[in-house]
Amino acid sequence: MSLWAASQIPAIWQLISQFGHYLFLGITGAIFANATGAGGGVIFIPVFTHLGFNDAQSLSTSFAIQCFGMTAGAISWSWYYLRHQKTQGQWHYFLPFVSIISLFSIAGIWTSYGANLPSPASLHFGFSLFSILLGITLIYSSQQNKKTHNFNIIHIDYLMLASIGFFGGIITTWLSVGVGELVVIYLMLRGVCAKMAIATGVVVSAISVWSASPVHLGPNSAADFYLVLFAGPGAVIGGLLARKLALYLPVLKLKLFFSSWIILTGAAMLAE
Repeated sequence: MSLWAASQIPAIWQLISQFGHYLFLGITGAIFANATGAGGGVIFIPVFTHLGFNDAQSLSTSFAIQCFGMTAGAISWSWYYLRHQKTQGQWHYFLPFVSIISLFSIAGIWTSYGANLPSPASLHFGFSLFSILLGITLIYSSQQNKKTHNFNIIHIDYLMLASIGFFGGIITTWLSVGVGELVVIYLMLRGVCAKMAIATGVVVSAISVWSASPVHLGPNSAADFYLVLFAGPGAVIGGLLARKLALYLPVLKLKLFFSSWIILTGAAMLAE
């Protein structure tokens, strides 16, 4: 056994030298995703496009990494809710919101897969346009959120969140991002505190990407699992660090920084 293990060392080092740097991609993507509520695909898809991945490879690899990072972030935010916010104001809507949105997101995801709904545009164009619109809307919602202090739920909110979950789930199958971002934006526009909006988006995203795991982690997956082998653990690290970063730094500044980065990335991809 020791001789066999020794014989594998060169192959292991070759694997590390070829894919080890993707550990930092996982950390970066998960920090962004779990500190702002926007999915890690916003970071991953432009990188995979640059690497020459086709659409199926990009989507499956992004989904696979997010299964690591969004789960770590969801656990971290849920722990924060249980320890510090469970009985606080708006936070008593946290579990009902997560439950409703996740249920409809899963329904949207499997409607898309079951009916084989085609994306209205290529991944490259669709993602670029979505990134630009997302960045602009995040900036707007952040500014609006500063002006609001109270949130009183009305019946239409449940209908809106269910619709966002369903159609966001469909968009997520096309771009690997969508439902979490739309949830955060809607909740912030409605006056929900930024931290709860982010926590809701992160947990919904985690549940959503795992619901798609039979497609993207199954035997017919197009994911690059060598890349996932390193980026996945990095995403766990980033997911655990993200909440602390979001609580330590002003959420508005975080969102403005990342929103600007998203807009520039989307514009650069659109110009290619």
